[in-house]
Amino acid sequence: MLRFFLFYLLLAAPAAAQTPQTLPPVPTPSSPMKTYALRLRPGDDLRQQLNAFVQANDLKAGTMLTCVGSLTHVSLRLANQEGATTYHGHFEIVSLVGTLSTQGSHLHLAVSDSKGRTIGGHLLDGCRVYTTAEIVLGELPALVFGRETDPTFGYKELVVQPAPAPVGLAPQPAAKPRPQPRRK
Repeated sequence: MLRFFLFYLLLAAPAAAQTPQTLPPVPTPSSPMKTYALRLRPGDDLRQQLNAFVQANDLKAGTMLTCVGSLTHVSLRLANQEGATTYHGHFEIVSLVGTLSTQGSHLHLAVSDSKGRTIGGHLLDGCRVYTTAEIVLGELPALVFGRETDPTFGYKELVVQPAPAPVGLAPQPAAKPRPQPRRK
């Protein structure tokens, strides 16, 4: 039986590798990254503090690189639910991911309780820091993250655009070559 399975894998692998991709490639602008590190204190509201940082630093396109810490109150919008679900106790932040922008952020939080049970969903206001939240954010200065309603489900989804050129930094014409001295 094992020989048959291995033989099948060998035959199926080349066919799977030759399957053409059906989706057209999507142009993906890129950007260098600038990073920020910050720490939130006990009692701080995780989402409100992140949004305040984004506004204060005028982040047009950012990403959550990492976050570790703990919470006493957790407020999430769970998958396919309209309202908030809240939890009270002591929770470890096991993951915080998403995009950040002055035009709207989209963040998902996963926390675990003292027995290791984990729950996750959309980060909402009301998540209160217990001991700390140690955060590293990335800024993509060559991009702008926007939000536009996608007609598929009606949610405001991410739109990535190149950042406009800074004012006063219009492209300069190429310099004329300097004449070279003649050799004798």
